[in-house]
Amino acid sequence: MKIAVMGAGALGGYFGGRLAQAGHEVTLIARGAHLDALRRNGLTIRSPKGDAHLPGIGASGDPAEVGPVDTVLFMVKNIDVEPAAEAIRPMLTPETAVVTCQNGITAWERLAAAIGAQHVIPGVARIPGHIAKPGVIAHTAPFDMLTFGEAGGGISPRCEMLAEALTEARTTPVLHENILIDLWTKFCGQSTMASMTTLTGLDMGPLRATAESRALFRAAVEEAVAVARAVRPDMPADTAETVWGFLDGLPDHMHASMLDDLRNGKPLEHEYLSGDLVRAGASHGVPTPIHSVLYAALKPIAEAQMSG
Repeated sequence: MKIAVMGAGALGGYFGGRLAQAGHEVTLIARGAHLDALRRNGLTIRSPKGDAHLPGIGASGDPAEVGPVDTVLFMVKNIDVEPAAEAIRPMLTPETAVVTCQNGITAWERLAAAIGAQHVIPGVARIPGHIAKPGVIAHTAPFDMLTFGEAGGGISPRCEMLAEALTEARTTPVLHENILIDLWTKFCGQSTMASMTTLTGLDMGPLRATAESRALFRAAVEEAVAVARAVRPDMPADTAETVWGFLDGLPDHMHASMLDDLRNGKPLEHEYLSGDLVRAGASHGVPTPIHSVLYAALKPIAEAQMSG
């Protein structure tokens, strides 16, 4: 397959690198020092699933240089969805699939509005990692799951083809019959984890080990699930237990990528996490007192980040 990764940061670099290892024609679209390092030294992956160095992997700062592709892994930050959607147009054919992997619940709809719903496959990524230095991806725990499926439900041949490629790449693709359920399931955990770890500056371990913060964490998950059920009545009855079980099983050293963004001076995604949750709750008549506080507390931090 010919694959472009739009936004080849930690997530995009990892999956793109693994696909290139498996023999697929991959171009990583990046910028700045990371792009310079990819062009100069190639991509390095450090991972408990096996290290890799790909000196000849394709890298570009301009999607127009890449030309038409079979699949775009669309892995930019939420704030960049609209400009990135315009930028990928030269890579699209009528058959090109574009898989979204943003945090939150709105990116796939925003992308569909920009490039056409027929291209878009909503996806959910569950993988811990960060850019250790330009050109080097640190994958920090042995799971690398990418779940995806057609927005209208069901599994299509194009989803099966991508899943086969990801399996060949020794990653963990999951085809989902109702991907929007999984999108909301992750959102309930991610919106809570991102706000809690970013506000406190703490990893998951101490937040779970302290009785009061553990209780707050779990209550915030349950609040998020109440909103999810109002929006999608077909959410499974055990969603809260599923989400909390996942969060409770994460390594102690883990935290949300939004905390890394705060530490690195990058824009925060609070508007697309607790912010979107609060707004969805308001529009469906579901109170969100915990996430309203988390969102309100993050807002001046995010504004200071942007102005500083």
